[in-house]
Amino acid sequence: MSVDDLLTTTTTEQRLFGEFDVAAEARELVAGLVAEPWGQVSASPYETGRVAGLAPWLAGHAERLGFLLAAQRPDGGWGAPDGYALVPTLSATEALLAELRREPAGPDRDVLARAAHRGVEVLRRWSHPDSGLVLPDMPAIELIVPSLVSLINGHLEARGSVERLDLPAGMDDVKLLAIRARMASGVEIPQKLVHALEVVGEAAAGASGVVPSPIGTAGGSPETTGGAVATIGASPAAGVAWLGTAGESDPVNPVRRYLEEVVAGFGGPVPCALPITVFERGWTLSWLRRAGIPVDVPLELVASLGDVVGPTGVPAGPGLPPDADSTSVALHALALLGVPREPDALWAYEMDTHFCTWRGEEGASPTVNAHVLDAFGEYLRCDAAAAPRYAATVDKLSTWLRGCQGAEGSWLDRWHVSPYYATACCSLALEEYGGGESAGAVRKAVRWVLDTQRDNGSWGRWEGTAEETAYALQTLLLTGTADEEGRLEAVERAYRFLLGAVTERGVPVDAPTLWHDKDLYLPVAIVRAAVLGALHLARCALYPVME
Repeated sequence: MSVDDLLTTTTTEQRLFGEFDVAAEARELVAGLVAEPWGQVSASPYETGRVAGLAPWLAGHAERLGFLLAAQRPDGGWGAPDGYALVPTLSATEALLAELRREPAGPDRDVLARAAHRGVEVLRRWSHPDSGLVLPDMPAIELIVPSLVSLINGHLEARGSVERLDLPAGMDDVKLLAIRARMASGVEIPQKLVHALEVVGEAAAGASGVVPSPIGTAGGSPETTGGAVATIGASPAAGVAWLGTAGESDPVNPVRRYLEEVVAGFGGPVPCALPITVFERGWTLSWLRRAGIPVDVPLELVASLGDVVGPTGVPAGPGLPPDADSTSVALHALALLGVPREPDALWAYEMDTHFCTWRGEEGASPTVNAHVLDAFGEYLRCDAAAAPRYAATVDKLSTWLRGCQGAEGSWLDRWHVSPYYATACCSLALEEYGGGESAGAVRKAVRWVLDTQRDNGSWGRWEGTAEETAYALQTLLLTGTADEEGRLEAVERAYRFLLGAVTERGVPVDAPTLWHDKDLYLPVAIVRAAVLGALHLARCALYPVME
């Protein structure tokens, strides 16, 4: 497109070249990381259902019920397609059944009863052995599902129903019962399980092995609040489970104050995890820097990443255990910001062939290993004389990532719904740090991205989305594939789609929940950073005359 052509572009395109300033929006996004230190994340039907079911005394209860009623799908379920709907549907249905046991007769009860009945019916269909339901690899799903099925069956029995829900094929309650027995004996449970403390039932209330994590208020810091706010596993559901019924009569309890802050910020509903401070800052700044968007980062943000990296790394947020993913992304972001730190904390997660997210992980994550490769690779780039062990680790990670690439060229991961996210993470890491041996894997990934573009220029697992299109664009534009047939045409089509899928400030108009936690969620700032980065890269590739 020539400069003359720009004079006759559509309104959508004029947004980018006129009042739409990617760098300015990126600056505003970075400022928001400071203004909202707990992070920006979507509300969760699962987590909201747990808080509604366990703590009707907490402020915003009516709003939580309204949120659940409004979020119910036409088929009676909640949440995303496929097996992703099971956990939020179980939670919402249990919350409504629990409310019916408290709520007197009236028109509101009728509404709740109809919604609960529809939820039970769809759960019965899904529990049938021939339903074809395939459960995703989600954190604590093997504990959450049997705990909620048991609660729902208790409600059904109390209502005089002889029908019961069955567990999905291949799932049992053995692990859940073992954890509950361990909690009842007073033995401390692993920190990663505290995030889902609600599954242990009554034993969670005041559990001596669970220690609240002090944090600052959503608008302050631990220093200014004196640690008067604390979280249990960065989870509202875990918080209400730990408080138990005593929480109602203890308004100054730090965990109660945490819950009230979350509820106030979300208007009643709650997210799966909050705060997500390091997670949000690391990913957001990495996406912006990797895309080359010119934006200054406040020193306090840089310090907030570097100061919290300990001997075993850093957690995504207070109340969560340190993990290799949050640690590697923080280290990579620091290196991109010009303040590299040795990635020694990552040795705690090294396995024979790859790195684990945390010790005891069941399975392995390609994107975690791609981020670890980013951290080691960028540090080596900053300090070529670094320990030989770092270079050997880069080679090991590159080999492992190439080995888990799908035959068609994509990667799949346990922390995100979309193969476009996993493919972007893995292909970009291999492009930058994987050496010549990785060129074939990267080219194969690019070919897969080109072959799976939708007719409207987008990409997506279930439908075309701005987020997934951003990842696909970054795969195309941050790899050495300028000569790949059809690349620029695909970029132009995607660029037009993306401009029409965001507001004048680069915010996705319709952003689904695609990230894995106990429920699917949307990390708002991170996704916006990925979209802004893709817009910037596409603009540079298609219209370099404007730069």
